[in-house]
Amino acid sequence: MTESLLPLTFLLPLAGTLLLAFSAGRLGERSVVWVGTGSIALAALVTASLGAAFILGEQSPQTVNLYTWIAVGDFTPGVSLTLDALSLTMLSVITGVGFLIHWFAGWYMRGEEGMTRFYTYMNLFVFSMVLLVLADNLLLLFLGWEGVGLCSYLLIGYYYHNDSNGGAAMKAFIVTRIGDVFLAVGLFLLFAQFGTLNIAELLTRANEAWSVGEPLAQLTALLILGGALGKSAQLPLHTWLADAMAGPTPVSALIHAATMVTAGVYLIARLHGIFELAPAVLYLVGVIGALTLLMAGFAALAQTDIKRVLAYSTMSQIGYMFLALGVGAYSAGIFHLVTHAFFKALLFLAAGAVIVCCHHEQDIRRLGGLRRRLPLAYLSFVVGGAALAALPLVTAGFYSKDEILWQALAAEQQGLLVAGLLGSLLTGLYTLRLIVGIFHGKPNSEAAKKAKAGRGLQHTVPLVVLAVLSTLLGAWLRPDLSAIFPAAPGADAHSGHTAVQLIASATAIAGILVGAWLFLTQGPKLARLVAGGVGGFFWRWWHRAFGFDGLYDRVLVRPFLTVVCGLRRDWLDAFCGLAGQLALALHAGLSRSQNGQLRHYAAATVVGATLILAVLVMLGYE
Repeated sequence: MTESLLPLTFLLPLAGTLLLAFSAGRLGERSVVWVGTGSIALAALVTASLGAAFILGEQSPQTVNLYTWIAVGDFTPGVSLTLDALSLTMLSVITGVGFLIHWFAGWYMRGEEGMTRFYTYMNLFVFSMVLLVLADNLLLLFLGWEGVGLCSYLLIGYYYHNDSNGGAAMKAFIVTRIGDVFLAVGLFLLFAQFGTLNIAELLTRANEAWSVGEPLAQLTALLILGGALGKSAQLPLHTWLADAMAGPTPVSALIHAATMVTAGVYLIARLHGIFELAPAVLYLVGVIGALTLLMAGFAALAQTDIKRVLAYSTMSQIGYMFLALGVGAYSAGIFHLVTHAFFKALLFLAAGAVIVCCHHEQDIRRLGGLRRRLPLAYLSFVVGGAALAALPLVTAGFYSKDEILWQALAAEQQGLLVAGLLGSLLTGLYTLRLIVGIFHGKPNSEAAKKAKAGRGLQHTVPLVVLAVLSTLLGAWLRPDLSAIFPAAPGADAHSGHTAVQLIASATAIAGILVGAWLFLTQGPKLARLVAGGVGGFFWRWWHRAFGFDGLYDRVLVRPFLTVVCGLRRDWLDAFCGLAGQLALALHAGLSRSQNGQLRHYAAATVVGATLILAVLVMLGYE
């Protein structure tokens, strides 16, 4: 069954892409939505069939070889797909959540210009991500990796008439390409060492050839980490993600929940064998995750755009996943990836509903009072926000985040545990600020006063399904990855787990309660506090996300532009150009003498002969 069904998971989105691309805009809006959404729906059904066979024990891990892609000596990478518990988990998230986002996009984008182009890019995005997670070799994985980067550029800059959107798309493309260069060098190094890019063979040979802590293993892991940081928007390659909100909101949901930002987490998890040989780099993964989740949490507190709050929230939650990977809790990191896909897709789609119903107003300061006007969006934000803040027992986010914190303690990484708890407190604060700012109080603009709730199955069903998956029910979908990853630090230990659960629960509840008190009752005082002085300084600092964009602009962009401007007037280049300029001048002079007029030729002959005779006379010839 695998041989016939598995290729359909990426061929169906590709077929949708090609059909839409070659329709040349001749399909109507409804047909475009049917093709774009239907192809992903069929891929999701195929994935569900494969998953059911896996659960029932009718299917075991398997590799499907479609054809040989390249054959150069002994190097013969193929288009080969691996189905195991990890790739099936990722495939389920990509196609399942991706289908709901595609379906909702039909309502969100209704009447928009360029619907064919939109769904073409979206389907290509899903195709690239599916190829990435199913690839059995790193060359095919890198093809999907680059395809995801290309599609992110196209979708972030979808509204290309606005120059700032094009700039945001280019920024995402360039920053992620920096990480991609590190990853490419890492792949070259692996191939030079082992002569293959097949993932299973690489992990086996690396374990045989390298000892734990060997410098070459550390360097390889560090290079792979560089690629993961770019795609997953972790420090210091995180600056593109907030600006990626320039694209349509369904694009933000697809990038942040089901596809691109999870690619780095998947890469480290898939190549965990190499990171196990580089413990210092593995610890660095956890430290970067902890720093990112704190930085992004503070930044989210000071954003005024709905989508930018959610963008920094995504950075923070991906930071939790990196923290889990860093302590060796790979299963916990993937579990949080799954639950995060549910509640973050819900929050982004609910944000999209608010934006459309409020005539594309997304500044929190100009909203408010929408809980009665937009009841489904309000409910979606409450459920999704509760899962994001890890409200104990009733939300999916609690179980995945609790597992990460417990594994950090079991790994004796108390510093990472404290960072995770502080991040949980910040999450409760910015989540309540977001919900209160949008739905409570009085409407602060005409757009908010005239908001009308969305209707129809395309609007309602995706929100309801994702809301259900964000509750306790979503936590039941935890994948069993014990056959893929080594045992986590807390696999055989239980002492302290209950204490961690209680502390994590108390922290999450404290963040929610403090946030409710601050933003429901202390709004005017907070406004005065951040208007100037120390409060204003921190507000501006957090609003600018600790000034990384400004730092990079001064340290990297401006010096580069200065060098470029200087090279435009390079004296060596000008000197080398003298020969060409002289040839052009001589050519221009001689060309004027060839004008086709006989009298000019006769005059030139007479003048030339006269000059020759004069010279001969002067030299004494007779």
